[in-house]
Amino acid sequence: MVPRYARPAMTAIWEPEAKYAIWFEIEAHATQKLADLGVVPQAAATALWDWWGTNPGIDVAAIDAKEAVLKHDVIAFLDWVAEQVGPEARFMHQGMTSSDVLDTTLAVQLARATDLLLEDMDGLLAAIRRRAEEHRYTPTIGRSHGIHAEPTTFGLKLAQAYAEFDRCRARLVNARAEIATCAISGAVGTFGNISPEVEAYVADQLGLAVEPVSTQVIPRDRHAMYFSTLAVIASSIERLAVEIRHLQRTEVLEAEEYFAPGQKGSSAMPHKRNPILTENLTGQARMIRAYALPALENVALWHERDISHSSVERFIGPDATITLDFALARLTGVVDKLLVYPERMQANMDRMGGLVHSQRVLLALTQAGVTRDNAYRLVQRNAMKVWESDGRLSLLELLKADADVTAALSEAELEEKFDLAYHFKHVDTVFDRVFG
Repeated sequence: MVPRYARPAMTAIWEPEAKYAIWFEIEAHATQKLADLGVVPQAAATALWDWWGTNPGIDVAAIDAKEAVLKHDVIAFLDWVAEQVGPEARFMHQGMTSSDVLDTTLAVQLARATDLLLEDMDGLLAAIRRRAEEHRYTPTIGRSHGIHAEPTTFGLKLAQAYAEFDRCRARLVNARAEIATCAISGAVGTFGNISPEVEAYVADQLGLAVEPVSTQVIPRDRHAMYFSTLAVIASSIERLAVEIRHLQRTEVLEAEEYFAPGQKGSSAMPHKRNPILTENLTGQARMIRAYALPALENVALWHERDISHSSVERFIGPDATITLDFALARLTGVVDKLLVYPERMQANMDRMGGLVHSQRVLLALTQAGVTRDNAYRLVQRNAMKVWESDGRLSLLELLKADADVTAALSEAELEEKFDLAYHFKHVDTVFDRVFG
């Protein structure tokens, strides 16, 4: 985790104190249920919860010191708790294995992290929707291959982004449900020394589902799907970020990131206003996607378990969620404050002499009886003159002067094909589909 790209609420989920607090809750809830079942004395569960009720500080340094000797983090934690609670703590961890604690804790952390990510998604969706409505009918050029295609609106561009992130949110909800499972099943997952009732109780107390069948670990296909979902969201972030970066290019300059008073864009060139936030988002998206591959590789563990996944998840759990949390918040800020230049959009659309209306003329010629191949040839030969003049010539005027074209279409019919509003007659339909 890089502090530069971290926000406090998400970071707190992954702090050692938070992790050890979840460990304790798992152990104490399990002990409580074991007491209810008569396996351990009720005094054992009472002692644990009484100590916890004093709001004790978790001495991370002391636990780490024990681990340095024991070479086992869970045993180090259990020994430290026993020193605080006293003899009754010996009943902790009855019939359990370390993975019961570690895997269930990771499920809790990822579920809590996802709740924050869902809040982030809601904020981003709200910002995109507001700006989309603001620019519902703002004309701009649609581009394919980076080349002028046909007119669209800036609002439609943002509506597309909204729909994509709405799908991302739905995927994240599903990923949360899939990752939030509890396993308290003992060594190799057979419940040999602990009842499934304990697992069900702990799961209920922590807001998790019961893992239907575990080995000694929760199956890692769940984690692979979770981190893959984060990777897809990152790609959607990059898609919108790249669009904004292209629109901010000097020769385009249809939109740009907000440039704050006192901000400086370059150490050498005082005139610079660079798309640094969206470039940064592209970089963060690369990192988030990179965490998906080791999660996929973690699926194939040896037999009932090995620990090759453990070190991987100590990296990717915090880093992927912290980075995505930061990226979603940053993108929300970019969209919210995005500077949009409708006049520049119109000027860019007009600069190629009406070429953007070529398809309407093509279709009109075919409807007038010209074969499609001939119609295409007639429009293209005039369009290429405009293209080669860099927009100084007018496609409409060239078509009016082309006897082969006017033999099929009158000047009035040609002029009607250059009506910009024609392209926006279904904008409301799309908005209704996206926003309801």
